[in-house]
Amino acid sequence: MKSPTVLVVDDEADVRSVLRDGLTPEGFMVVEAADRAEMMAALDEHPVDLVTLDLALGADDGLELANALRGKINVPVLMITGRGDPFDRVKGLECGADDYIVKPFHVKEVVLRIERILDRYRDEVAADHTVSFDHSNFDLRRRIVRRASGETVPLTAIELQLLDLLVRHPGRVLSRDEISQTLHGRDWAPYDRTIDTHIARLRRKIEPPGDAPSLIRSVRGVGYVFTGDVTSV
Repeated sequence: MKSPTVLVVDDEADVRSVLRDGLTPEGFMVVEAADRAEMMAALDEHPVDLVTLDLALGADDGLELANALRGKINVPVLMITGRGDPFDRVKGLECGADDYIVKPFHVKEVVLRIERILDRYRDEVAADHTVSFDHSNFDLRRRIVRRASGETVPLTAIELQLLDLLVRHPGRVLSRDEISQTLHGRDWAPYDRTIDTHIARLRRKIEPPGDAPSLIRSVRGVGYVFTGDVTSV
């Protein structure tokens, strides 16, 4: 099994050095970038498994960079920043970050966060399992969703296909291209609102009551992530 490659994007050479020295002994290949241009060049040159991204990159805006990154490649992102404000954390997650850690940090915590994110991206629930989420059970083989009360949730074939994709990759950000390929066998086209319409209808049927979605979260400029706790039954 090849060593995972982590692209460290930070304009501080000392921070990049600390992460390189901490990640390399743990079996990671480390590639470094100091700004947007170097990041894009590294993505073209290396098969990157995860990106650590500083929210403040000198002249570059880390949030804008996160959007550009996820628009180029669907790779997990760990935000590493000196900004500890909860608002910044939310904005980072909305822009496609899978997790968020604040400077100063202990490099062992970074290693654990990276391993946890990569595990989420590798994990796939077997297609013949029944899974549970938010007081509902989903029989993936028979394509039936039932609430704890025994009531069947009336989902269309495409909604069942979409939910199947989401719950088999919990915690993983799925791009619109990936979703479109699964549902329609083609890449997503800009201005095509079909996926968003399917998501909205699915949310109305499976989300618990509330003002904001708690199971299927939008990732601006990228796609969607299933954030509910999924367990095999």
